[in-house]
Amino acid sequence: MRIYTRTGDSGETGLFSGERVRKDDPRVEAYGTVDELNSFIGLVRAEALDADLDQLLAQIQNDLFVLGADLATPAGSRRDQRAPRIGPEHVQALETAIDHYDAQLPALRSFILPAGPRAAALLHTARAIARRAERRVVAASREAAVSPEAIRYLNRLSDLLFVLARAAAHRAGAGDVPWHPPGSRRPAP
Repeated sequence: MRIYTRTGDSGETGLFSGERVRKDDPRVEAYGTVDELNSFIGLVRAEALDADLDQLLAQIQNDLFVLGADLATPAGSRRDQRAPRIGPEHVQALETAIDHYDAQLPALRSFILPAGPRAAALLHTARAIARRAERRVVAASREAAVSPEAIRYLNRLSDLLFVLARAAAHRAGAGDVPWHPPGSRRPAP
């Protein structure tokens, strides 16, 4: 199988349905940002993570491929019935993971900075990319039918990545880095 096809040389790409669209189509922007998020989670997994975090992130990477296929296959298209879809069970799995990891952390008392040990900082970056992916999917939903579960999934995923960033920091003995608003009293070093 050749890697290049030359079919995109004119600025168009094919959806899984076979429909040709511009490469800057909101749907392509949405699943492209999901792909970026998936790639970044791969970078996070290159860190020395605890096995449970790595396993969870591996499952999320697989789910993000499902989400990409979901976004690239318009409802009612010729491949609609064969396309994998993000469903309520995917969202529920994220909520279960959020509750599991959040229960292991101290309660938040203030906003925190996206910082900490390298793995935590990378997870915070993944969270920000997940939020951008969510915005792209919402934008695409104004012009095309997008599953509401896709939006819910990305919303929960960003929450989970936030919790995992905190978990990684706490497991490394670093804890959260609180935000100090202007004019607030900072604790002595």
